[in-house]
Amino acid sequence: MKTLLYILIIATFILLLILLKDKSLIITIVCSLIIISFVLNPMVCIKGCISGASLFFYKVFPSLFPFLIVCNIILYCNGVYIYSKALGKILCYPLGLPLNCSFALVVSILCGYPLGAKYSCDLYEKGVIDYETCKRLLNIASNPSPLFIIGSVGTSMLGNTKIGYILLLASYISCIIMGFILPRGNTKIKFNNKKSTLVTQNINLGNILKDSIENGIKTALSVGGFIVLFSVLNNIIKHSSAFYAILNILKIPKTLSEGFILGFIEMTNGCNIISSSNVNFEVKLLTIGFLLGFSGLCIIWQCNSFMSKHNFSLITYGKNKVLQGLICSIVSYILYLLLYNNSVIGTFASNISINYNINFIFIIAIFILFILPIIVYNLKKHIL
Repeated sequence: MKTLLYILIIATFILLLILLKDKSLIITIVCSLIIISFVLNPMVCIKGCISGASLFFYKVFPSLFPFLIVCNIILYCNGVYIYSKALGKILCYPLGLPLNCSFALVVSILCGYPLGAKYSCDLYEKGVIDYETCKRLLNIASNPSPLFIIGSVGTSMLGNTKIGYILLLASYISCIIMGFILPRGNTKIKFNNKKSTLVTQNINLGNILKDSIENGIKTALSVGGFIVLFSVLNNIIKHSSAFYAILNILKIPKTLSEGFILGFIEMTNGCNIISSSNVNFEVKLLTIGFLLGFSGLCIIWQCNSFMSKHNFSLITYGKNKVLQGLICSIVSYILYLLLYNNSVIGTFASNISINYNINFIFIIAIFILFILPIIVYNLKKHIL
């Protein structure tokens, strides 16, 4: 019976590969299978929907919606120009980005995805940056929310706030590394300090607030729809016989493989499963680090909802996210060894007991994010 099931799974993958050229046919088949799952397992789908809605309304919406309104107000009031003047050279110059990109970078640092992608596309849509710049910016302004990493993953799931700070720092560093890896093009970037076309002579706070709230509601509901949909899909997959047959084929610890596969689809659920598994902590750290950098198909499709209208390649974006996930995973492990694992440090100073706390990690993060770019900029300015 198991052999027959494995043959069916392999045949299904081969069939999908053959049908890849016809996207509409694949989408129709997948949606038909989902409808069949709805009919055969209504409670599984309902529980998945309730779980996704609960996740959105109690954890995502309260932190996302206020940020959306405030960021929209800043955007309407020409905050791009103000941020480019204040932080442009510090954040953008080392990454080879125009000064106006600083707003999207700050939003990404403070709020996480998909807001980094949203405001990158907004800058392009309003003519503040060009197409090639936006394409690079989408993969640089792309990291999880600090509140999610420190609060949800570090404190709640892993039970260690220090690990949350290490994962947050690794996420920021992976974005910076992506900025150096991604091709910058042949043309030299001009750092223009002139005010953009977003300047308004007569700012009407009432209209700005109204437009910001409407835009925030639209964006938040769109994000919520993705979360609910992918939560239902995760629940269907989790309760399917084929899924556990694949886990048996992989010969990997059940909770780890389950968490990675489901996390590949929706990051939050995957991180939660991996954190509760019985595998080695270093393996947990590497896997969760990858998922945080990759973000999961759910987040990628949320970003694509902003990218698609400007014809940015989803495949290219997805490949870059896989690369960022690998970088974040490796950096997470290195930082863990350097800043947390006392046994590794002990090989260099066995007689010295060092207790690395959150303040030290925070200072390192501030140094890398703000001070180091200034040093690089000044060195380049004097040398060249």
